[in-house]
Amino acid sequence: MSVTTVHLVRHGEVLNPDGILYGRLAGFPLSERGHEMAERAADALAGRDVTHVVASPLERTRQTAEPVARTFGLQLRTDPRIVEAASRLEGLRLAGAERVLRTPVAWRHLWNPLRPSWGEPYEEVVARMRDAVDDARAEARGHEAVLVSHQLPIWATRLRLEGRPLVHDPRRRRCTLCSITSLEFAGDRLSAVTYSEPAADLLPVRGAGSRRRG
Repeated sequence: MSVTTVHLVRHGEVLNPDGILYGRLAGFPLSERGHEMAERAADALAGRDVTHVVASPLERTRQTAEPVARTFGLQLRTDPRIVEAASRLEGLRLAGAERVLRTPVAWRHLWNPLRPSWGEPYEEVVARMRDAVDDARAEARGHEAVLVSHQLPIWATRLRLEGRPLVHDPRRRRCTLCSITSLEFAGDRLSAVTYSEPAADLLPVRGAGSRRRG
């Protein structure tokens, strides 16, 4: 039985001095520290058997994936299925979950955290992520694949694979910048989930905002 690993890598820190909830907006590349984080992720994966590297279409994920693709001499592909979750709060100046509660224009979108009412339903996020993971697993069967995505899609996918509820407190997601959530499959069966933070010492202090946004 072949063993295949799919690594879900979150992008690095984004250049966002105004604390905008950027979501899928253009014009939010990695910061200088974000590029350093991306190199850390590539270094952490060096020596692995990676044969397939994919990023979401957004600039910050592509920039994070480039050092990984370069490390393995692979062509970087993009996949819209692993893009950030859509949000009705996109474009607002929200430096963290606490700021949302102090922003009246956002209140009308917060009535149902189970769906969630402020954006793309968790079930839809997981469905597209699972399809992308399955395709990456098939492409790299017997080897390893890297998908560079965003915090919510990665965390929701992990919750579903581990049989946990999708409804959660965003402040408690275990998916920091440039973290690596590794899904190991024995054949078609998930056999292990591991997690690492190669850029842990570069993470901004809690409350600075960049650490907790997609």
